[in-house]
Order: sequence, then structure tokens, then C-alpha cells
Amino acid sequence: MSANLDSMVKVFERPQALTDARFTYCPGCHHGIITRIIGDTIDELGITDRAVGIAPVGCSVFAYRYYTCDSQQVPHGRACAVATGIKRARQDTIVFSYQGDGDFASIGTAESIHAANRGENITVIFVNNQIYGMTGGEMAPTTLVGQKSATTPDGRDPSLFGYPIRFSEIIAQLDAPVYITRQAVYDTKHIMEATKAIKKAFQNQVDGKGYSLVEVLSACPVQWRMSPIQANAHIADTVTQVFPLGDLVDRG
Repeated sequence: MSANLDSMVKVFERPQALTDARFTYCPGCHHGIITRIIGDTIDELGITDRAVGIAPVGCSVFAYRYYTCDSQQVPHGRACAVATGIKRARQDTIVFSYQGDGDFASIGTAESIHAANRGENITVIFVNNQIYGMTGGEMAPTTLVGQKSATTPDGRDPSLFGYPIRFSEIIAQLDAPVYITRQAVYDTKHIMEATKAIKKAFQNQVDGKGYSLVEVLSACPVQWRMSPIQANAHIADTVTQVFPLGDLVDRG
């Protein structure tokens, strides 16, 4: 047995860009997958000493614990503004924001749109789980029609609350962004595609090309009141019908 163990080759290990801190994400949540993809990307591109992560209020509030690179926690919705300031002050840094739908597409709407419109050379990871996951399960800008939440117990009624906002499509109308894509991580195939997209978004910044946005559809089993298996199926069968996957802009 010892000889067999000695001859084994390790093919999977924790990214060097991640600390040993235990994730505080809920069971079945996709944040852990996305966080790891970013860690793998930082390793692969060899940018740990230059990377700066920006995390606001939300499920990513403790992201500074997870990455070995420099990190900055910012007020709710202000991630793109702070990312802009850091990148302009230190152009050698590789700055990425990690934001939820409530942060990026609600309280941070102005900062998000104008950073994209200016074509800031930053990388934005937009995690869309269609609900306010950390603060109690309230309706988000991306909550689906009919979806129940703490603030829409009978389901989202578009006559009262409007329709879910396709924020990536809004930003895709701007001239400056070089890369905008929507991905998912509910199965192996889509994890691989999301990994390629996130790496491309970081590489664009390394190459000085400009603003990149990767939206990732994510599960929130706790607030959706579903099992992880049900949540994955819900994304595949329902969420992607409202938020179609694929590239919206690629000027790279």
C-alpha cells in the first residue's frame, strides 16, 4: 500500500492563490466554485503578487480571507469605483471585483455602468443568484417573475416590481467594454466554460485591453428553499431561459 501511495500523482490541489481559510458560503452555493476558479486563474497567469481583489457587502464579504493576494473590502455597491481608483493609481496591478446581483445591479448601478462606459481596465465577476443571499433573501433586480422572496412572498409581480434586469445586456450596449459574457457552473461542462471565460477576462486586463465582465449564474439553495440538486436543475431549466448563456461582446 505504501509503495502504491508513493507512486500516486496528485492531479488536483488547492490553488496557491487561496488561503487555508474555510469558506463561509452556504452548502450547495456556487460561490465556492467561482472563488476557486478565480484562484486557479491567478495561479495560471502568475499574477498573485500584482492581483488586488475587491469585495463589497454581500455573500463575498469575507473574500479577503480567501485570497493570498491583496484584497480590499468596500461599502455596498462601490466596488467598481474603488477598483477604478486602485487601477488608475497603480496601473501595474490586476484588479478584480467580485460582486453579487444586489451589489452590482442595484445599489451599485451607477458605479457599475460608468466604470464599464469608461472602459476601465478592470475585471468584474458578477455573481447572479437572483436574490439577496446574505441579508435575508429579499428580492433582487434579477429575481425572476413569480419567484418568491422575503419581500415578494407571493412571487415577483411585474406590475408592482418590474421585470428582472438583464444587466449584462445593458452594459453590452456601451462602446467601451471589450468582453462581456454570461456563464454558469451547475455542471462540469459549464464549469469548464466559465473557467475559460474568467481566464480570458483576466488576460484582457493583463494585456491592457480594457473592461471585462463575466456574469455567472449561481445557485442559492438556502434562500430558494431548494436542495442543491434542485437548484442546479432550476438554473439549467428555468434561469437560463431568462438569462441566456454565452458571449454578448467580444472585441478582444
